[in-house]
Amino acid sequence: MTVALIGLAALLFLSFLRIPIAFVMILVGFAGMAWANNPIAALYSVGQTAFDAAINYELSVVPLFVLMGNFVARAGLASELYNASNAFLGHRKGGLAMATIVACGGFSAICGSSLATAATMSKVAMPSMRRFGYSDRLATGAIAAGGTLGILIPPSVILVLYGIMTQQSIGKLFAAGIVPGLIGICFYMGAVRFVTWRNPEAGPAGVRQTWPERMKTLSSVWGVIVLFALVMGGIYGGVFTPTEAAGVGAGGAFAFALLRGVLTWRVLYEVIEESVATTAMLFTVLIGALLMANFINLTDFPQELLALASRFQDTPWLVIVALIVIYVLLGCVFESLSMILLTVPIFYPMVVSLGYDPIWFGIVVVVVTEISLITPPVGLNVFVLRGVLPDVKTGTIFRGVTPFWVADIVRLALLVSVPWLSLFLAGYVK
Repeated sequence: MTVALIGLAALLFLSFLRIPIAFVMILVGFAGMAWANNPIAALYSVGQTAFDAAINYELSVVPLFVLMGNFVARAGLASELYNASNAFLGHRKGGLAMATIVACGGFSAICGSSLATAATMSKVAMPSMRRFGYSDRLATGAIAAGGTLGILIPPSVILVLYGIMTQQSIGKLFAAGIVPGLIGICFYMGAVRFVTWRNPEAGPAGVRQTWPERMKTLSSVWGVIVLFALVMGGIYGGVFTPTEAAGVGAGGAFAFALLRGVLTWRVLYEVIEESVATTAMLFTVLIGALLMANFINLTDFPQELLALASRFQDTPWLVIVALIVIYVLLGCVFESLSMILLTVPIFYPMVVSLGYDPIWFGIVVVVVTEISLITPPVGLNVFVLRGVLPDVKTGTIFRGVTPFWVADIVRLALLVSVPWLSLFLAGYVK
């Protein structure tokens, strides 16, 4: 138990020194296993863990979904989603910000990455909002918050990794993420409405478009609908597995980009390069988390947690509240992927022992992680926007996202209180 606590303290200390979290987890995991066992066994574990991750068939879904998202981004679908959303919502106060959130939700459905969604939509939506006089605070807040939907609305790389780590059905997790994602869109739109109610000048109304113009914009988003139906319909219909669906989705996105004439040899090289870099980052973090989990499992820490949880059999909700608080605090230090990969192996057995549904717990964890993407001091989506929009101060973006993470807290309380919202669609997936 003492060794585990020392390891976790070292993990936090090195993270505060701004050492990349993947390398911190690898270093602490190796040192912990060498201390608890012996250096030779620790070296063997490092090599075996990396090898197993590289050849894991189930994990091949990750690079394929990443590749699909990159092809989609290059095909210009984000712009079309934004134009369609703007046609229906842009004439309202804060309408452009609402349209941005809806477009982020749609783009997430075929991208699966929060960072990619935030970066792409900032280039698409920010110029329009500035042209109509939107405050930078509301504009960047809407983009950063909307981008968080990328890790919840399927297909989600985070849900894939959670499913693989906990041996849960990826199809069920995807189904479970749909309703919470839609609730998130509605709550974010409510946050925009609240901001413009308090300060109408923050989001002036845009130009109202005619119904023929609106229908014309809808006709341009058929690619999103077809690709989403192909991937998700194939999974839920039992036509192919999630891994096969990822391959079909990547192939469909490639064909779509090719038909649109945007896929030159240079663009193809850039897409592959971006996909390889992202996949390498994800797998490095995953390997580090697995090594850290192996170290923790060598100690008495998991057994102590289970023993502690058994004392709360009569009030298991207290454990869930405590875990949510821990996740919120960790979100101030760690980025989303490493936080989930680090904590799920530790907390998952305890939650299951209390009788909670593992699918529901996965959705709750991802929603808490969404909050961490827009809260200081880490807030990765905030720093993505800061990099894309260097003329906007970091403090401005953090103030802009405040109403949105408050809305996220309300959504989290709703999902915890009413598990059915996350589980009823998953019940239809075999």
